[in-house]
Amino acid sequence: MAAVDGEKKPVLEMVQADGTDEGCVTFVLHEEDHTLGNSLRYMVMKNLDVDFCGYSITHPSESKINFRIQTRDGVPAIEPLRKGLNDLTDVCQHVLKTFEKRVSEFRSQQGETMD
Repeated sequence: MAAVDGEKKPVLEMVQADGTDEGCVTFVLHEEDHTLGNSLRYMVMKNLDVDFCGYSITHPSESKINFRIQTRDGVPAIEPLRKGLNDLTDVCQHVLKTFEKRVSEFRSQQGETMD
């Protein structure tokens, strides 16, 4: 889908085959690559309602991924995707806070030893 001047591309599209339920969906994530794909796949697969989760890069020259989720017992695929994104955000926030704390501690120690 080509963007018209000034029009933003959607970040996420849902692609569902005719006749399938909400538990079997491919999400197209634009402007993403293996960094998000592999991390998000790991987080989504931790969900017990998920039967399958995988992703593929459409082509090396395109910056989008196809992210497929299949769930059990009629659970809509959007739910584990949303939970996976939230869990991944929490992990990233924890890593960032821990890193910033350690950098601050290191700088404090360097200031003390330089005096």
